Order: sequence, then structure tokens, then C-alpha cells
Amino acid sequence: MGKLDGKVAVITGATTGMALAGAKLFVDEGAHVFITGRRQEALDEAVKQIGRNVTGVQGDAADLDDLDRLYDTVKREKGSLDVLWASAGGGEPAPLGEITEAQFDTWFGLNARGTLFTVQKALPLFNDGGSILMTGSNASLGAFPGWSVYAGSKAVQQAWARVWLNELKDRRIRVNVLTPGQVATAKQEELFDEATKRQFESLIPRGQMGRPDEIATAALFLASDDSSYVNGMELVADGGTTAL
Repeated sequence: MGKLDGKVAVITGATTGMALAGAKLFVDEGAHVFITGRRQEALDEAVKQIGRNVTGVQGDAADLDDLDRLYDTVKREKGSLDVLWASAGGGEPAPLGEITEAQFDTWFGLNARGTLFTVQKALPLFNDGGSILMTGSNASLGAFPGWSVYAGSKAVQQAWARVWLNELKDRRIRVNVLTPGQVATAKQEELFDEATKRQFESLIPRGQMGRPDEIATAALFLASDDSSYVNGMELVADGGTTAL
């Protein structure tokens, strides 16, 4: 028996990395998963990798029309949902003094505005007793030079989780934040050269980056009844980086 048997889950930004690993695990644990991604080719490949009990919906989490189309698809195919993992996000380095208006608008538009409306637009479909989790970042807990826009756009989620659980308590919908540290993904390969990756690894007590499957298992915990007494919390999965 799977931890998510009979459940319907939505995972945004799930064409690669941690969220894709989570989608695979959720399906293995019995869920039907709706995944999103901006690029149709990458979305098709992710659906192929997951292989079963998955529906791909092309879209950008920062585009409210795309979010409407996502939830229209969920309503048409399944009628309701039980788990939402708002995982779509991104960022780029920009030190104070060099931050542009476009960078601020892009990353707050996706990480903050996009996450808020991903959650809000899901509510009419949510079954009571469901679970909402958002992907944060340990950049919001540390003081990594150059990452203030990204850190700020992720830090809002910690406040939202606390407020929203209070607003949703009568429906017993839990709201938590999953905050990963540095994880070896294709996106990381695009952003960081080898020297930067080694520098980040030096901050992790075990000396190695996280793996997508390690974040996926933490997401499964928050999505399932295993975390039924966990609400409004931030689960930090960064190998102890921000604990030192």
C-alpha cells in the first residue's frame, strides 16, 4: 500500500530535478500526478520518464491564465486534488548595487507572485485534509552574497505558511515549506562552474551536494499522512549547511 494511494497531486515546475524526482516518487506511492513545465519538449520527456498515472500541462507558474488552464485540466480529469507542491521557481545572482528592475520583477513574479496564485487558484479543488507544500531555499536562511533577490522572493513563503494554515484550519489543509540546500541538478550545472560548486560543497558538512531523490523523500513526508501533525513549518533539507 502506497503512502498516497488514491490521491491526486499537482507539482509545478516538475520537468527536471527535485520536482521531477518527487513526481516519480508520488506516482510510485499511488498518486495520480499533474505536472507543469514551460517547455513542451521537456514536459513530454518528463511524462515519458514517469511513465504512468501522470498528466502534463504546459504552462508558466507566473502566468495566471496558464494556472487557470492547469486547474481546469485537473477539474475535468479528476474533479479535485489532495496535494499541491508549488515547486516552480528560479533565480540568478545579482549583488546589491547591480540589481535591475527586470531581475526583481522576474524572480518575485515567479517565486512569490506565482507561488501565491498557484496556491490560491487550487483552493476550490482542494479536498479537506489535504497538504500544500512550497519549495523554499536555504538562501533565505543564510547570507550568500549576490543572492538577495532570490532569497527575498523565497522568504515570503515562511510567513505565508503560518498565515494560510490559520485561514485553512477549518478545512484541515496543512501548509508547509520544504527548503532545500544545494542539490545536484541540471539547472545547477547551468548556473555554476566547477569552482563555484566546490565552494558550495565546502559549506555542506558531508562535503557533497544533495540529490534530487533526497528532496523527493522529504516532499513525500510533507505530502502524506506521515506528517499529519506538521503544519506551518519549514523543513530544511540542506545537509546542515545553515545549522553551522
